[in-house]
Amino acid sequence: MLGTFVLTLMGCGSAIFAGIGLGTTGYGISTLGVAFAFGLSVVAMAYTIGNISGCHINPAITLGVWANGRMKSGEALGYMLFQVIGAIIASAVLYVLVHTGNEAGVEAVFNNTTTTGANSFMEGNIVPAFIAETIFTFIFVLVVLGTTDSRKGAGNFAGLAIGLTLVLVHIACIPITGTSVNPARSIGPAIFAAIEGNATPLSQLWLFIVAPFLGALCSAGVWRAIAPAKD
Repeated sequence: MLGTFVLTLMGCGSAIFAGIGLGTTGYGISTLGVAFAFGLSVVAMAYTIGNISGCHINPAITLGVWANGRMKSGEALGYMLFQVIGAIIASAVLYVLVHTGNEAGVEAVFNNTTTTGANSFMEGNIVPAFIAETIFTFIFVLVVLGTTDSRKGAGNFAGLAIGLTLVLVHIACIPITGTSVNPARSIGPAIFAAIEGNATPLSQLWLFIVAPFLGALCSAGVWRAIAPAKD
């Protein structure tokens, strides 16, 4: 819960506030900045809570780990539940940050492309959105499974490898869907987008759950096939 809270707060927060001040104070971060915000959040949490929970902070990773036989069903469901709760709490904090304070600050946020960090795709782009979320989740979860494998994993560098992979995934996928590859990260912001009166992210939420889960299951199957044999 804590890890997903940090990921959603920092990652979606960077997306929400990225455009504030552009043309006035000169502040603002690019797609690259948002990508690094998500990736560095994973790196930070991996070395903070990795020894406690494995730092899944993503239901797709949990599904991949479960499908790879590394955790029990009840434990996996518990992980997913608290990941979603963490994302909802973070989204609530961001909602408060957007809707409180001086009027100019709120107006600056509303002039940006998003006020919740919710994922969505343009009408008619459902096929590329589904393919992108499936494939990029597949790549991301495959890296997680490989770097954390007890036989030939990346050891102490696993957190860094996973975080940098998430940066790469965001760089490529942000223009298509805003990048989810994480159902919990999509659920929290979509709820608050609906509260704001924007029903699109909630109506499209199914894709940001189904596609990442499909990608995760594919990565688990591939890793089972290519994983190094036990010594």
